[in-house]
Amino acid sequence: MARARELKGRIRSVQNTRKITRTMEMVATSKLKRAQDRVAAARPYAEQLGAVIARLLTPELAARYPLLRQPEQVRRAAVLLLTSNRGLAGAFNVNLIRETRSLLRDLRGRGTEVELHIAGKKGIGFFRFQGENIRNAVSDISDRPTAADAERLVNTLMEQFESGELDAVYVVYAQFRSALSTPPATLQLLPVRAPDEAGRGGEVDYILEPSADEILNRILPLYVRNGVYRALVETAAAEQGARRTAMKNATDNAGEMLQSLTRTYNRVRQAAITQEIAEIVGGAAALE
Repeated sequence: MARARELKGRIRSVQNTRKITRTMEMVATSKLKRAQDRVAAARPYAEQLGAVIARLLTPELAARYPLLRQPEQVRRAAVLLLTSNRGLAGAFNVNLIRETRSLLRDLRGRGTEVELHIAGKKGIGFFRFQGENIRNAVSDISDRPTAADAERLVNTLMEQFESGELDAVYVVYAQFRSALSTPPATLQLLPVRAPDEAGRGGEVDYILEPSADEILNRILPLYVRNGVYRALVETAAAEQGARRTAMKNATDNAGEMLQSLTRTYNRVRQAAITQEIAEIVGGAAALE
């Protein structure tokens, strides 16, 4: 009977775990829908900002903006890593960390000095354990990132780039393709891409007010901040998608484990009952 009681305890434990994972799956599904809406809203805005810059910028104007400075050699760069604050999302954070380590190796292999900036407790914890020097660690960004969060992360980096202290800025984030596809990606934030790289599209005549110079002066910093904001919302959506998938797999696995444990428990109980019947029959036969 000790074996049966042990199995019954394991069954109750797995049932409780399945309730938790199913609840977390439902919560992640609910958050995922809102996160997808934020991604859908951010993408067209970012694309149109890039299109405006591509159409307005000329080689003459490009030389006047520090954010467009194309260094001959990247001597010093910054890498901004975006991870989650919580786990239970499968390989989500592991893939982002792996992408960052690969980028760091590549940059350092080319003789570039790299400073690391991280948003998210999982990335901060890993790289601190590895002994990396983290220039800026932020762990208070929620799963509903705002433009203010992006501004807080990138403003200092823009100032460093404009002053010549940095030659390039990269952001590593999770690209949201679908709930099942959230690969890590690396985006070069600075310097801002030149017009021929961004693509001008069809030529359109504009009447500009104020001048193209003044518009670009305002829109270039906005474009960089929006790049970080878009990376934040995509990473937030990817996290919920990865967590939903992980919790669904855990719930399914718990169900399969319950079936196996229940079958084992029933066999043990059947064997115990059969043994009791045999003992009763044997005792009755001995009394005759």
